[in-house]
Amino acid sequence: MEFIMENKFLDAMMLRHACKEFDYTKKISEKDFNDILEIGRLSPSSFGFEPWKFLVIQNKALREKIKEFTWGAQGTLPTASHFVIILARKKRGMIYNSDYIQHMMKDIHKLPADAVQMRGQFYEKFQKEDFNLLENDRAIFDWASKQTYIAMANMMSGAAYMGIDSCPIEGFKAQKAEEFLTKELGLDTNEFGVSVMVAFGYRKNEQNVKSRQSLDDIVEIFD
Repeated sequence: MEFIMENKFLDAMMLRHACKEFDYTKKISEKDFNDILEIGRLSPSSFGFEPWKFLVIQNKALREKIKEFTWGAQGTLPTASHFVIILARKKRGMIYNSDYIQHMMKDIHKLPADAVQMRGQFYEKFQKEDFNLLENDRAIFDWASKQTYIAMANMMSGAAYMGIDSCPIEGFKAQKAEEFLTKELGLDTNEFGVSVMVAFGYRKNEQNVKSRQSLDDIVEIFD
């Protein structure tokens, strides 16, 4: 199975790679980075409840502190034009009867009262029965975190289309990361936890040839 097509987005995906070090002399323009953030904001999420928050860390001293517990970003933290910590909401915000869920339905989605009640009942059933998300606090956080990866992937893909490089980062100590949120940023870790990090900038070195399995190896079509 082989597709040959002229597609600018596919060209961007072929050029995209996880940059472990950026050219620190090159900075992303404010407009371009705002576009990347907007791509994240417009990303889809389950029930449209947007369980994320994006922390843009530009302060050098803060980046040095992040470097202490983020072994996967030793090369990107000092060199990235922009560094983002993506947070996911925890059980307190994402449980079916939370104030945040009510806010999303009433104030953001602007649903009428009967639709709020119906959607709320459906969401409760989804959490309790369909996905069994209430068995422990970690289950619902992990579910929210999966959605943040959609936003991150869209941001990285959009950046690649704009000629901007990126690197997703899971290599960090989760407990230390949450301590950083509390001590350094004053954030409530009962509401949010660190899901993933991502760095943006312009590559310093040429990439290796992209290696992936063939479509035949990963796709099965059932007509």
